Amino acid sequence: MSEIEREAMEYDVVIVGAGPAGLSAAIRLKQLDADLQVVVLEKGSEVGAHILSGAVLDPSGLTRLMPDWKDKGAPLNVPVREDNFYMMGEAGQIRVPNWPMPPLMSNHGNYIVSMGNVTRWMAEQAEALGVEIFPGMSASELVYDGDRVKGVVAGEFGKEADGTAGPNYEPGMELHGKYVFIAEGVRGSLAKQVMAKYELSKGHCPQKFGIGMKEIWEIDPAKHREGTVTHTMGWPLGGNAGGGSFIYHFENNQVMIGFVVHLNYENPHLYPYMEFQRFKHHPMVAELLEGGKRVAYGARAISEGGWQSVPKVTFPGGVLLGCSAGLVNVPRIKGNHNAMHSGIEAAEAAHAALQAGREGDELTAYEQTLRSGPVGKDLKKVRNVKPMWSKWGLVPSLAFGGLDMWTNTLGFSLFGTLRHGKTDAAATGEAAKFKPIDYPKPDGKLSFDRLTNVSFSFTNHEESQPCHLRLKDPSIPIAVNLPKYAEPAQRYCPAGVYEVVEKDGKPEFVINFQNCVHCKTCDIKDPSQNITWTTPQGGDGPNYPNM
Repeated sequence: MSEIEREAMEYDVVIVGAGPAGLSAAIRLKQLDADLQVVVLEKGSEVGAHILSGAVLDPSGLTRLMPDWKDKGAPLNVPVREDNFYMMGEAGQIRVPNWPMPPLMSNHGNYIVSMGNVTRWMAEQAEALGVEIFPGMSASELVYDGDRVKGVVAGEFGKEADGTAGPNYEPGMELHGKYVFIAEGVRGSLAKQVMAKYELSKGHCPQKFGIGMKEIWEIDPAKHREGTVTHTMGWPLGGNAGGGSFIYHFENNQVMIGFVVHLNYENPHLYPYMEFQRFKHHPMVAELLEGGKRVAYGARAISEGGWQSVPKVTFPGGVLLGCSAGLVNVPRIKGNHNAMHSGIEAAEAAHAALQAGREGDELTAYEQTLRSGPVGKDLKKVRNVKPMWSKWGLVPSLAFGGLDMWTNTLGFSLFGTLRHGKTDAAATGEAAKFKPIDYPKPDGKLSFDRLTNVSFSFTNHEESQPCHLRLKDPSIPIAVNLPKYAEPAQRYCPAGVYEVVEKDGKPEFVINFQNCVHCKTCDIKDPSQNITWTTPQGGDGPNYPNM
């Protein structure tokens, strides 16, 4: 426990993160028992401010939570009407027919949504049930009672750059719960601590990740086809990295365009952000965007390990939910439905334990239900797609992955369960073994430099606070990463946070933490594992309008 004297507030359940997982848990708890005291802490300036997702939503989780979501006005307004898949070359594309694809890959019955707006609506439903939601409250520290997590510290403000208390310092509060639900999203700082302390990943494959970048464009109404979903693979990544794109025709003549790069790439010269910008110059994409304007930009890491990488999700005093547990279905590019299912199942397990007087027990029922219920069934069917892609490349993984998904619909797999290899950080190769990649300069019309695009994430950080991107050893970026890996932080960060500049004739590593969009890529991909992402003070970071 921290030595700082803080006031404490007592709750039945403390939930960290107002995403689809955390809000589903809060709503389900109050549905089960209106008298339960439930609080949700959100580090963004408002609910939805830090939510970024594609997103095509499978509504199964929401329907399970609130069967009458349509009547309640949920912002699911754009049903998928057309599903396209293309293999891209530099000058053209080949449409892959839908008929050979496994049924689980169909988007029929799904909706193109802004998950930021969905979570804002979910927060309204939660508050109507009596859930307390505190936005702008970063949960920066865990509170223990012996070996059990009993709460978190939230709302600490006013530290100086050196970490000391400033003149307007506020120590924050301790929020204690009979259970603490960690729903921070991908690679959250508290989840990382819990996983290390309780060895939750022991016996499981390492988690795998991708970096997803997204822009929203307003396009010519004549080109807009509301409800159309397009996914692509191939160019421009080729053999340099796994990944692909999405193009979703949303409402109001808006198109959501995004690009995902798997973070197990070897070539440290690869520049994921510039691969995204280059992609928009493909003739098919350029024609769609010509005459339009970009109105928003953002980025976040995506958990890609799937079934093999889901850690133990319970620990003394709490559980992991949603992307904190890594519940994304990679070939479907969907995780929001599983996040909702996980929140529902954790809430039901906690309610049953409290009803039975087992306060503080480890919620083993949640672990069992998560693995045997809708989430486990969803992830197990596709468990071999990502390791196939990593081991065999794009074309073989499409063929054998498709076959494996088909046989899994019949209840068996020809391949068993393939395992992931090394971590994404360890996959990074030495710079001398790879050729640098020459990227075209952004033209300011279809493609943009990083700092210009970051301004469209509406990111803001109080500059006098301590840097929330912490180096275990400040010498490593220049002494190790620069000569060995050409310091890839300069390129893998999608927000231009990291630079190597010359000062007095010597290279110096600079961290522009004000630009950080909280994607966590640095924490994942740094080959020396020297960077630790922590929460800045509450309310700081991106302010996504409708991502």
